[in-house]
Amino acid sequence: MTYQTAHIDELDRIPVDQGLEWRPVARRFGIRAFGTNAYTAEKVGDWVVEEHTETENGHEEMYAVIRGRARFTLGEEEFDAPAGTLVFVSDPEVKRVAVAEEEGTAVLAVGAKPGEAFTPSAWEWYFLAYHEPVEQGIETMRSGIAELGERGSLYYHLACLEARSRQLDEARKHLSRALELDPGLAEQAAADDDLKELL
Repeated sequence: MTYQTAHIDELDRIPVDQGLEWRPVARRFGIRAFGTNAYTAEKVGDWVVEEHTETENGHEEMYAVIRGRARFTLGEEEFDAPAGTLVFVSDPEVKRVAVAEEEGTAVLAVGAKPGEAFTPSAWEWYFLAYHEPVEQGIETMRSGIAELGERGSLYYHLACLEARSRQLDEARKHLSRALELDPGLAEQAAADDDLKELL
């Protein structure tokens, strides 16, 4: 197959937070050369770019408003971005967020770390896993570990899903591994309802 096509509205729609809907582009096409996803918002005021930085992975990001109109906030600066607007953020440490100013606004995001072969972000596995039936979600997290290698966040969310499925021995083992790899997750774990029987 030399090419594939899809309309943004044909992609899976996975609710995330603040009205943000994740539309997995890279997963749909099997893209591994760079990170790319789309985000849609049904209502005015919903997020179309979640509030975040790229400090952890060092990505440069470009956003393209492909439908509707968004209002971006980058650091302390705020600006309007109608359909057709491109927004490039070179500094990973800049906090960014965008909200829809029209119903049905859609934003395409593309990013990667300069000078390095691209590796998909772990969040793509756990965002998807929580949207699936729990046993399927567990398999999604295991596939993430198989593809990306050992990462604290992957073991953490695997443990959460195993706890939901009452696989408590496996959940304890994987939570312990998550905290070994990323001790900073301990505070999150202490407040996580999924893990209260394990701590």
